[in-house]
Amino acid sequence: MKKTFGAIIIFLIFCSCQNNEYRVEFEKNTEIAKAYFKLHEEENSEAMFNYLHPDMEWHMPVYGMNMGGIEDVKAAIIGYQTDFDNLKFTADYWLPGVNTETGIPDGSTRVYGTWNATHVKTGKEVNLTTYHSFEFKDGKIFRGGDWFDLGGMMNSLTNEHCRFHI
Repeated sequence: MKKTFGAIIIFLIFCSCQNNEYRVEFEKNTEIAKAYFKLHEEENSEAMFNYLHPDMEWHMPVYGMNMGGIEDVKAAIIGYQTDFDNLKFTADYWLPGVNTETGIPDGSTRVYGTWNATHVKTGKEVNLTTYHSFEFKDGKIFRGGDWFDLGGMMNSLTNEHCRFHI
């Protein structure tokens, strides 16, 4: 009985230590992602680029587009900052990410939230619900993506609205 109890205690301590390792990484990486978004709000693309790993792979929110690389992400950032003013992200909540193969928390981070902005050409306000995920390598954003209705947002900025009829 004492051996079983001792084994359980050792197992719990081991799991607790592993849990804290990912937690520390998650908190550090979440702060990096928050700083990255803050720079987007400030429209400071050059400083944002410093957070990007040169070999990054990114899920772009464009229908039919393959995974993007660093140049695709840079072009998207510049495009958003050119086309929109008053960029503001409000996080609903940040969550730990997991290793896609094991399902075990790995220090990555993800967030659900809303981007608000003003479209430069039309003056229309945008209120866009989003999901973003971030994986890190060498302290930089390496893999992840943006999920939101880009087409719907862009359609809302024109005078022509697409209506679906059933």
